[in-house]
Amino acid sequence: MTSTAATHPSPAANVLPADRAIPITQVGLIAMDMDSTAITIECIDEIADFAGVKAEVSAITEAAMRGELDFQASLRKRVACLEGLSTKVLAEVYAERLKPSPGLAELMAHANKNGVKTLLVSGGFTYFTERMRQRFGYTWTRANTLAEHDGRLTGKVCGAIVDAVEKERLLRFFASTLPADRRASIALGDGANDLPMLHAATLGVAYHAKPKVREQVPVAINIGGLDTLLALLP
Repeated sequence: MTSTAATHPSPAANVLPADRAIPITQVGLIAMDMDSTAITIECIDEIADFAGVKAEVSAITEAAMRGELDFQASLRKRVACLEGLSTKVLAEVYAERLKPSPGLAELMAHANKNGVKTLLVSGGFTYFTERMRQRFGYTWTRANTLAEHDGRLTGKVCGAIVDAVEKERLLRFFASTLPADRRASIALGDGANDLPMLHAATLGVAYHAKPKVREQVPVAINIGGLDTLLALLP
């Protein structure tokens, strides 16, 4: 088995227009995708490695992130490949393969210091989002739950799937709970299933994103880590 961090062919420069800057005192919410945004891997691809089907699952993941496949259907297809795996694999992926993206700690520390609420919203899995919440202090997390029985994955997902529509809904919902003077929201993501959330935010940021995302989002971090965003938060 091999562990390979997600890589993103990127344009030559960041796109950080000064006129898109928002004073941190006006920002109430920073929402971000997890896989390939808050962290450097796609968790489902690494889990699939333990089942010997990483190449097949990774190909589906890439197509889904490019917007070529229905996200819900593609997720169910990928999760089905995990049937029978020990749930101990999740702990191994977290401990041995999951790496926070560069600059995440700095961005989260800045948000927490300035009273900004944070949301980690993922089409991935609650096993990992909950541990990221504990580690970095996210205010809220939302993701999908892998079904299990007798210590093994069943190949199914519990309940409704967190997809592009749900990501947008969650951003709008949590933003609506903020004080009137801190309603500005920021969203970061890399895949096509992040686009509705990025469009709904006051400031959407494409982070080492797929071409379809970079084409539609006017602010982009193509070089450097998540803390690059701080340049737009005076």
